[in-house]
Amino acid sequence: MRKTTRRTILKTAAAAATVAALPINANAQSGEPIRIGILTPLTGAGGNDGPRMLKAMTAVFDEVNKQGGVLGRRIETVVEDDQTNPEAAVRAARKLIEVNKVPMILGTWASAVTAAVAPVCWESKTFLMTVSGADSITLLPHQGFLIRTQPTSKLQATAHGEFMLSQGAKRVGIIGIQAPFALPNKEHLENTLKPKGAEVVSHVIYEKDKPTYRSEIDQMMRGKPDYIYTNGYAPDTVVLLRDLYRAGIDMPKFAQSYAVPQATLDTIPPEVSTKVYTGQPSADIESPAYKLAADRTGDKEPDGYVSQATDWASMAVLTIAKAKEASGVAMKDNVRKICQGSGQKVYSAVEGLKVLAEGKEINYEGASGPCDFTDIGDILGCRFRYMHVVKGKLEFLKLV
Repeated sequence: MRKTTRRTILKTAAAAATVAALPINANAQSGEPIRIGILTPLTGAGGNDGPRMLKAMTAVFDEVNKQGGVLGRRIETVVEDDQTNPEAAVRAARKLIEVNKVPMILGTWASAVTAAVAPVCWESKTFLMTVSGADSITLLPHQGFLIRTQPTSKLQATAHGEFMLSQGAKRVGIIGIQAPFALPNKEHLENTLKPKGAEVVSHVIYEKDKPTYRSEIDQMMRGKPDYIYTNGYAPDTVVLLRDLYRAGIDMPKFAQSYAVPQATLDTIPPEVSTKVYTGQPSADIESPAYKLAADRTGDKEPDGYVSQATDWASMAVLTIAKAKEASGVAMKDNVRKICQGSGQKVYSAVEGLKVLAEGKEINYEGASGPCDFTDIGDILGCRFRYMHVVKGKLEFLKLV
């Protein structure tokens, strides 16, 4: 079997980007290609989600190119791996902006990465679409050059708190990584639990890449919780789950879905993941856009990340068509004109391009849900999908 390395992953990503750039009929398109930057985690803690988001984006661009592109020009993607690392991400963003001259960047995942990259974008008037959820992201002075399809920490933590309450949680212990969402999540959980007679009894923040978190677990357990809220990424969460099991701590544990993907569960004995529940912003599984995303990617059940990546690519294409220009300023000024309002509802970039060509207004409804944003770039709301782990396998629990 061929060994998979970071070099192999990056070559695969580059190949996918090249496929997305090839039109079915080169004679139908003219002019220089429109370059779009993709900066997403192909390696690191986000390495489970980045490649799938990349596939979803390139699938949309491939479909558009086969229909003649946008403004008579094909879409060409330039892909960089942010490595789930702020320093690496900033270097990559500068390369995309200064060397490749992209007007927009799609795909940042970790909140710390987005917080580092966002100033580079707004200072150069480069538009940024992200899946990062920390409240602080859209509070940055980004001047409108940023939107996110991921709900805020407040929306997510509130939903998580309500889920834990529904399971009878009274005393919640929080243990998680040092990240921009750490303290906001704690505050939002407290605000959700307290009116219902529950409380956060301990909150421990740990450093990443440690071989064990046993001392941090002991510190958390001094609060005598009856429910544990883990607040980290996959590499550290698997260490945490092992340590909890070894310590004989048998109580419900909640995690973000990205922290306990099936790929992680497959690396640990089933007994280590008992009583683990996960939650994630849900794709809009009843939307025609969701069905189209499934067909386009070959994924029977696209998750929230794949669906959001589908929507970034679709909104990028439709905004360029609406503005009749591919620039960061045009994106900032026009993105809401194609995805909210009273225009004709459309569910794909190709469909939207046809309606725009007829001189009509459109309202793009995405695979992740209605793409309606506040003035500072926050998505207005979404549904949440909950899973639980049964014998080492994730199983659907409910959609709220």
